[in-house]
Amino acid sequence: MNKNPGENDDAQIRQLQETVAHLTRLTEELNEVIARQDGEIARLTRRVDMLWRHAAEQQADAESGAIPLADQRPPHW
Repeated sequence: MNKNPGENDDAQIRQLQETVAHLTRLTEELNEVIARQDGEIARLTRRVDMLWRHAAEQQADAESGAIPLADQRPPHW
């Protein structure tokens, strides 16, 4: 014979509660990962912008006839 129908309902409710708790924890963990990645993307974007500006300045200096910094002798020579 089957168990008491109420017991089956309780087991299903318990299973659903466990599933919801697991999904809630997973969602919070994924949110933390996304927030961390957002900060990293912002930092890397700033760094790339800085490198682009630096490269543009070097190209402008090279085009103006200045000696590129990499080809200049150090001041102690």
